[in-house]
Amino acid sequence: MENEKRESLNFIEQMIENDLKSGKHQAIQTRFPPEPNGYLHIGHAKSIHLNFGLAEKYNGKCNLRFDDTNPEKEDVEYVDSIKSNVKWLGFDWDGEYYASDYFPQLYDFAVKLINKGKAYVDDLSQEEFNEIKGTPTVPGKESPYRNRSAEENLKLFEEMRDGKYKNGEKVLRAKIDMSSPNMHMRDPILYRIKHVDHHRTGSEWCIYPTYDFAHGQSDSIEQVTHSLCTLEFEVHRPLYEWLIQELEIFPSKQTEFARLNLSYTIVSKRKLLELVQGKYVAGWDDPRMPTISGIRRRGFTPESIKNFVKKVGVARRDGITDVALLEHAVREDLNKKTNRVFGILDPVKLVITNWPEDQEETLAAINNPEDESAGTRDMMFGREIYIDRADFMEDPPSPRKWFRLGPDREVRLKYAYIIKCTGFDKDENGEISTIYAEYDPETRSGQDTSGKKVKGTLGWVSVKHAVKAEIRMYDRLFQTENLNDIEDDFKNHLNPDSLEVNTKAVLEGSLKDAKVGDQVQFERVGYFRVDEDSTSGNLVFNRTITLRDNWAKQQGK
Repeated sequence: MENEKRESLNFIEQMIENDLKSGKHQAIQTRFPPEPNGYLHIGHAKSIHLNFGLAEKYNGKCNLRFDDTNPEKEDVEYVDSIKSNVKWLGFDWDGEYYASDYFPQLYDFAVKLINKGKAYVDDLSQEEFNEIKGTPTVPGKESPYRNRSAEENLKLFEEMRDGKYKNGEKVLRAKIDMSSPNMHMRDPILYRIKHVDHHRTGSEWCIYPTYDFAHGQSDSIEQVTHSLCTLEFEVHRPLYEWLIQELEIFPSKQTEFARLNLSYTIVSKRKLLELVQGKYVAGWDDPRMPTISGIRRRGFTPESIKNFVKKVGVARRDGITDVALLEHAVREDLNKKTNRVFGILDPVKLVITNWPEDQEETLAAINNPEDESAGTRDMMFGREIYIDRADFMEDPPSPRKWFRLGPDREVRLKYAYIIKCTGFDKDENGEISTIYAEYDPETRSGQDTSGKKVKGTLGWVSVKHAVKAEIRMYDRLFQTENLNDIEDDFKNHLNPDSLEVNTKAVLEGSLKDAKVGDQVQFERVGYFRVDEDSTSGNLVFNRTITLRDNWAKQQGK
């Protein structure tokens, strides 16, 4: 039984359980450390679920710590969005920290390294240092400034802090090994000069620690037991461990896992920023974006993200996950919780000629067949209704191949009556403008005494009670499956049909008071969410996702 349990644990959970069982740690402490230089994306959702989820599972704690060591690119807008996204996903943090909280302590750590002869101030520019750095197979050469005395280095470092030098004029480097096969160990930069105001510390500092210096030391200050990073940080781990060892501080341990790579998706903040700044999308929260703000606005749910992350699991090696798995998780969740309504995207008027002109009837419609507690709603039925243009064919094939409406054909209007088409009109462009039909009074749904059997059932909306709406039909932002393998500009692979705006749609009257964030299924069409752009006079719905995966079929798979 114990072996079965261990096999069901991922490698990080096995490590944590061993650490707790051996007494190495009495409790676990994790952290989620985003840099506030952009909006979080779906890849971050995996890291959030992992770090916060492990803390929950093992009764530990998880901090939210902003890695705000690069003031040129960081902004309080990003801080706020990150906090909002973490909470939307269903988590809260035990402590809210910033690398900038530790700037005085990090400075003292740097001084300690200088005193130990393990760090030095270098006057070489980045270009000059690159010339002597070597390659993974060729050892580098030492900087001519590498052997300055501790006293001289301390004086120069203090002058750097006091603003005596310009950007790039000097840096503080760790003094490690210029022949190391790991390029990150060849005297990496610990501090650089940046005469830029910081969004939290203002002009207090003009030198800022690098990520590699701030990260492990911040982990140690917070006594993080398990510092979980994606695989690209694996080559940084020797430096992480070297700094902790040289500083003789709490030994946080870094462990790497495979990042989330999705087909048809870019998960790079730099590239996503390029899309925003180039106005290829309408902002970080554009519903086509793989940002958490974007998929949230589109209508993906926290539960669907959680289920998706669980299915993907935690691996040691990178791979690419089919985005269809994420879309399936969204459909699965929305199918259980969204009410069904009628939304007619391409309406054509249908007149029931044997229905009295001023008569209306209230019909009961089931809200969600997957959830009995959702109950029913009232729908008004009258002489004039809208049906979808695709549900009528002027010259349909045999009844075995066409179950919807055509001349002399019968269909059921869902929750209403069976009707038979008696004719139609066309406009000057040859388009069907009005369809005429007669209803059978003995065929009311739930009270049918006619004995008639029809295969076609159509959605409909009362003309008198119809609600007009703008429908934004979102699709995948990219049309190339593996964007990691492309050699040209990733923007060449954008899907030109990722957004289609429909302004002619009509919805059933029950949606007239729909609120931002409401989610529904338009029967036979897809799942939709009321967008933030909605006003009292103009409802805007985002298509979250189609009812079925049509993408594979379109791509000929």
